[in-house]
Amino acid sequence: MNDDIMKILGIESSCDDTAAAVISNKLLLSNIIAGQQVHKDYGGVVPELASRAHQQNIVPVVDAALKKAGIQKEGLDAIAFTRGPGLMGSLLVGASFAKAMSLALEIPLIEVNHLQAHILAHFIQSPGEEYRCPSFPFLCLTVSGGHTQIVLVKSHLQMEVIGQTHDDAAGEAFDKAAKIMGLPYPGGPLIDKYAKRGVTTTFKFPTPHAPGFDFSFSGIKTSFLYLVRDETKKDPEFVRKRQNDLCASFQKSIVTILIDKLTLAAESTGIKEIAIAGGVSANSGLRSALQVSAEKLGWNIFIPKMEFCTDNAAMIAITGYYKFLAKEFADSDITPVAKYPF
Repeated sequence: MNDDIMKILGIESSCDDTAAAVISNKLLLSNIIAGQQVHKDYGGVVPELASRAHQQNIVPVVDAALKKAGIQKEGLDAIAFTRGPGLMGSLLVGASFAKAMSLALEIPLIEVNHLQAHILAHFIQSPGEEYRCPSFPFLCLTVSGGHTQIVLVKSHLQMEVIGQTHDDAAGEAFDKAAKIMGLPYPGGPLIDKYAKRGVTTTFKFPTPHAPGFDFSFSGIKTSFLYLVRDETKKDPEFVRKRQNDLCASFQKSIVTILIDKLTLAAESTGIKEIAIAGGVSANSGLRSALQVSAEKLGWNIFIPKMEFCTDNAAMIAITGYYKFLAKEFADSDITPVAKYPF
């Protein structure tokens, strides 16, 4: 290995996206993602179908990542992979491939926490773009289909969850609301799309009472279900007629909950370095609300590029880079885990 240049292959397979990326130190050389369209027919991810698709995709995806990066597999210095959290069948495919490749090339293996990687995506340097990253300590609101957390980030590898959801994640609430309205999977991006055409004050939803910096979204989801059920009894065309306003009002309520808790955490800790991460960080309502709060409260905010919001391997590779520097390597007998807290 060159003392100055470190090339890391990252592999991500926690859910329904098979991804591979190569970084040279912090500079991204390639980031390849293969999605799985089969789940749209079922209204959600089917674990068995996901794992089968990963088996089909992983070899061509890794090959494409290496070719785009312009390096041979022998030029890699380490392989990082998602250990968890995620779907066990999906994780097993990525973990098995990473372990086999690591053994064959006789290079270090690095296991990565998927949630930690979402946060460290802010440290990826994209070619030809200005490099801007948060200073420590900073707060990161990590929001996805499976998790909603406020994380106190003390260093690249030292993080503490100071707030989290008691039930549904924010992304899960978006997807369930979309399903209630009969929208196809994944529904979160569609709610964001239709919300731009609606009025945010049309419908009111209850504000959950979760302690401290914690969240709860089950109540607002249930309230949405009852509203649609009751109004549809009166008018079967209710959802079609009021879809935009329903999306705008629901999205506004979710975003308000997220920003209010993040504001409380920032005030309590005195930290003004604020970031967001995870799939829901792509939501335009959340991005706009964060910018408004930044101007009002003097925050220095960090919003990830769209390609780093959803599951990707670049974030796995950058986490692998920092763990390589810390010499945090994994043994070949390591196994994936469905639940993987910090």
